[in-house]
Amino acid sequence: MAQPNSAPSSAPVSVIGSQFIAQDQFDIIIDRYSNGNLLITDINHKILLKVKPCTTHFHSQLVVLDADDKPIVTIREQSLSAHSGMNVFRGDSKNKSDLIFHTKKHHLIQFKTGVDVFLGNKASGKHDYDFNIEGKWSKKDCTINRGDTSATIAQMYKKQSTDKKKFVDDKFMMTIYPAVDYAFVVTLIAIVEAMEMESTSNTKEYLTATDKVVNVLGSALSS
Repeated sequence: MAQPNSAPSSAPVSVIGSQFIAQDQFDIIIDRYSNGNLLITDINHKILLKVKPCTTHFHSQLVVLDADDKPIVTIREQSLSAHSGMNVFRGDSKNKSDLIFHTKKHHLIQFKTGVDVFLGNKASGKHDYDFNIEGKWSKKDCTINRGDTSATIAQMYKKQSTDKKKFVDDKFMMTIYPAVDYAFVVTLIAIVEAMEMESTSNTKEYLTATDKVVNVLGSALSS
């Protein structure tokens, strides 16, 4: 079980619903699949939540589902957002009245993970975020903190294999601290995972395009 980088939050955190709050600290396991799906279970492998892509022609979308495939929240990419912003709506709604929170990256180009969370229609200023995510996602070393106190509400760490010598690449774990809405935490995980996948894809596309330009220039110079 992960140890917090800062003091755990003492005040209850209920963003998506109080039914997702446990009074005791516990761990969840996140299984990642190549199609973008996530499966969230407890340490006894009981399914808690699922995340599935449902992209349209106009928006990149994700939906967080309960164990019975009922939509809990829908995550939509913000249009014309310079900082890879995401809007989170209740259920399968897309109405502004059902907006729960929105996120934005600290910077357009980031070497470390940095995402701010703003509840409701709150303006996205520099220092008025309600929660934030910080760390190194690629190293599975991130925390989710309250913006007003910097207290930790959840912390991720790598999933070890049974021989306890290797880490499992397609799994990681998250410690949910007491009285914290784990559906909220999972939604933030889905958002950052999508951002990281998009960033990796864009990097690969850039490197491929660069290689093509180098090859063309090389052919032109040698001819």
